[in-house]
Amino acid sequence: MKKILVLCFTVLLLASCGSKQSTTQANNSSKAATYWQQHVDYQMDVQMDVHRYQYTGSQELVYTNNSPETLDRVYYHLFFNAFQPGSQMDVRSRTISDPDRRVGSRIASLSPNEQGYLHVNNMTQDGRAVQASEEGTILVVELAKPIGPGESSTLKLDFNGQVPVQIRRSGRNNAEGVALSMTQWFPKMAEFDKYGWNTTPYIGREFHGVWGDFDVKITLDKDYTIGGTGYLQNPKDIGHGYDQPNSGPAKGKDGKLTWHFKAPRVHDFAWGADPNYIHDIYKGANGVDLHFFYKDNDAIKENWKRLQPTTNDFLKYFNENIGPYPYKQYSVIQGGDGGMEYAMCTLITGERNFGSLAGVTAHEFAHSWFNHVLATDESKHEWMDEGFTTYISSLAMNDLFDEGKKNPHLSSYQSYIYLANSGTEKPQTTHADRYDTNRAYGITAYGKGAVFLSQLGYIVGMDVRDQIIKEYYDTWKFKHPDPNDFKRVAERVSGFDLEWYLRDWTMTTNTIDYAIEDMGSVDGVSTVTLSRKGLMPMPLDVQVTMTDGSKKMYYIPLEEMRGQKQVDRNTAIVEDWAWAYPTYELKLEGVNMENIRSVTIDPEEWMADVDRENNTWQLEE
Repeated sequence: MKKILVLCFTVLLLASCGSKQSTTQANNSSKAATYWQQHVDYQMDVQMDVHRYQYTGSQELVYTNNSPETLDRVYYHLFFNAFQPGSQMDVRSRTISDPDRRVGSRIASLSPNEQGYLHVNNMTQDGRAVQASEEGTILVVELAKPIGPGESSTLKLDFNGQVPVQIRRSGRNNAEGVALSMTQWFPKMAEFDKYGWNTTPYIGREFHGVWGDFDVKITLDKDYTIGGTGYLQNPKDIGHGYDQPNSGPAKGKDGKLTWHFKAPRVHDFAWGADPNYIHDIYKGANGVDLHFFYKDNDAIKENWKRLQPTTNDFLKYFNENIGPYPYKQYSVIQGGDGGMEYAMCTLITGERNFGSLAGVTAHEFAHSWFNHVLATDESKHEWMDEGFTTYISSLAMNDLFDEGKKNPHLSSYQSYIYLANSGTEKPQTTHADRYDTNRAYGITAYGKGAVFLSQLGYIVGMDVRDQIIKEYYDTWKFKHPDPNDFKRVAERVSGFDLEWYLRDWTMTTNTIDYAIEDMGSVDGVSTVTLSRKGLMPMPLDVQVTMTDGSKKMYYIPLEEMRGQKQVDRNTAIVEDWAWAYPTYELKLEGVNMENIRSVTIDPEEWMADVDRENNTWQLEE
């Protein structure tokens, strides 16, 4: 009897942990069997007044609680409320020592008809009224009935908003004249995960969202063209280039058109709209339609046409080096205030030289893999999102544009080393909003995050690192991986223990600093005395150059790795170096001290050593 009860409980538990997508996410048996994530189904019907920049809408959201906990409240993000004088975004921008120049004190000076807002009313749960209170950019909702494990509940609400003057990512009438950049625009359910509710106020950084399906109808003046998340369901009614090559006139009613989009398996929905968009469709690799929306401006047309095959090259590169893009559409949209990624699309500014236009597209498109398929919590682990994207987009630019850089991540190394030596660095576990300066945030997220992957290749071997990235994507796509999830994939693929690497690199500000202290001879054997000056350990590649120009390589594994990378057969693998020992005697068997010209630690400079001045011993001529 006991066995039957245990079996029944196990079946029920597994059923409650599965998502509505029948979790193809449950592939790869190596994933934790206890993993779960919430699911949402959105239906929204929106009416946009393009003259007053105000909109109204209705939302029906089916929330499925796949967690093992009973929920008696939920939270929504109301991002547009950040664009009001006195908001946390406004005050933070005016009190930080190095404010984002795009924000500065602009929010404080917005007039009432220039501000943003998003308000909710008439909210119900399964037909019963609920109590909701607005706290800045967060809506707190006390449920009429708790949602138990494995249960679903339907939440309905009406909302009304005003699109702010374009300041940061979202807004109207940006500097390049794009009418509407509609990002972070709707009441968005906050994520509940193994760490609890994620209710970070919107202060200007990153995001986290619940996986789900979106069904969205947007009605606005028929002269406007929309590009964004999802597949258009009524292209023959819409025209506007969607039903190429025989795009007929739009079939509007009362001067308006209703655009109907569906987006499966995404965690956000964004769009841009303008009456003077050119809309091109480029047939990309693997049957992916690449859409381009840009202003009818002669000064930028040539670059935007040239961008289209280049974006397809990026698609093929990322498919090959990360994993297949899972959707059949991606849109590059002129709008916003620089570049920002969203589900199935990006909004970028478009008045750039071609190199800049390609570069920003490479970065934002790469985010389709590193956050819009591998959906880490950007607020808590921004370095996984921005850093991994910086890493792969730098490789793509170097390869596809024949930049010829020996180390495509050199600028990331340089920025990190600058920060590490500045005394202002914080650990990468710091919440995105909690950095003292914007500069420290940017370098930590983008630069140090990119170095994490680049340097991993130095530790486990470049080919193994590349395999880790692909396995990580395959294992954790359409999920919310965290740093430990990446580490476990890396350990499984490499066979190394990597706890030390994740811990020291991301959870501390310990630095890597190795030095050559002395050269000598002990019992007739040439010896190099090495010292660890920084607190973070690393395995070492050491190159000895002889006076005749020949070179000898030595590889010193780190004991805590419990393994060693594949090295050239001419490289000597010597005894491990344990972290607690501050010095190490490297014995150069068969090498005459008088024939040594130089000794260099990490000659390829893949290790982020914060002081390279002490990495080389040179024979005095």
